Amino acid sequence: MTIDFNKKNVLVIGGSSGIGRGIAESFVNYNANVCITGTRDSINDYEENISKNIEKCNYQQLDLSNHDNLKKIDLPFNNLDHLICSQGIVAYKRKEFEMDTFKKVVDLNLNSIMASCSFFQEKLSQSNGSIIIIGSGASYHSVKGNPAYSASKGGLLTLIKTLAEAWAENNIRVNGIAPGFVATKLTEVTYKNEKRYEDTLRSIPLGRWGTPNDMGELACFLCSSGASYITGQMITSDGGMSL
Repeated sequence: MTIDFNKKNVLVIGGSSGIGRGIAESFVNYNANVCITGTRDSINDYEENISKNIEKCNYQQLDLSNHDNLKKIDLPFNNLDHLICSQGIVAYKRKEFEMDTFKKVVDLNLNSIMASCSFFQEKLSQSNGSIIIIGSGASYHSVKGNPAYSASKGGLLTLIKTLAEAWAENNIRVNGIAPGFVATKLTEVTYKNEKRYEDTLRSIPLGRWGTPNDMGELACFLCSSGASYITGQMITSDGGMSL
C-alpha cells in the first residue's frame, strides 16, 4: 500500500513539539499540506531544531486554556481532511492531587480535545475526513501520582468510541493512538534519569523507547485509505510494554 496525502490538508493541534511534531513531519513526508499549532508566538521559540519538514508547515499560535481561541485559527486552506489532537500536559510532584491543577490538566487533555473536534466537525464532514486523538498507556491503567493525567487519558478512550459512533453518519472516522514511552519534553523527567530509563527498558520487549516518528507513521496509516474501515479504535504503540 502506498500512502500519499497529496492535496490533503492536515491540522495538528499541539504539533509544535514532541509527538505532535513527529506526526506533522510524517504527513509532510507524504506530501500533505500541514498546519501546526503551539502556545508560543513562533515555532522558532521552541527548543527543538527546526527540520525542513517543519519549515514547510504553517504555524498558528493557539492557547487552549481558553477554548474560544479556536475561533482565532486562520487555516491556510479552505477545507480540512484530517485533524490530529495532540495537545496535553502533565504535572509532577503530586501537584495533580490539588484541585486547581487537576482541573487544569483535565481541561486541556480532555475538554479541549472535545472542543477541537466539535469546532472542526463540519469541515471534516464536508471532506469525509478523520480525527486522530493522542491518548496514552494511561488510557488503560492508573498512573501513580498523576490522577488528572490518568483520568483525562482514560476519558479519551471512550470519547473516541463515542464520537466515532456519533459521527459515522457524517463520514468522519475517529481513532486514537496510545503511545508507550516516547522521548519528548513531557517525558524527559524519566529518560534523563539514567536509573529510571534503564528500568523502563526492561519492561519493553522490543528493547527501546518509541520516537515521535513512530507515532507519526501510525497516524498517517490511520488517516490513509488503507484504514478506511477502522474507526473508534485506540491503537497501542508501545514496543510490547503492555503485554
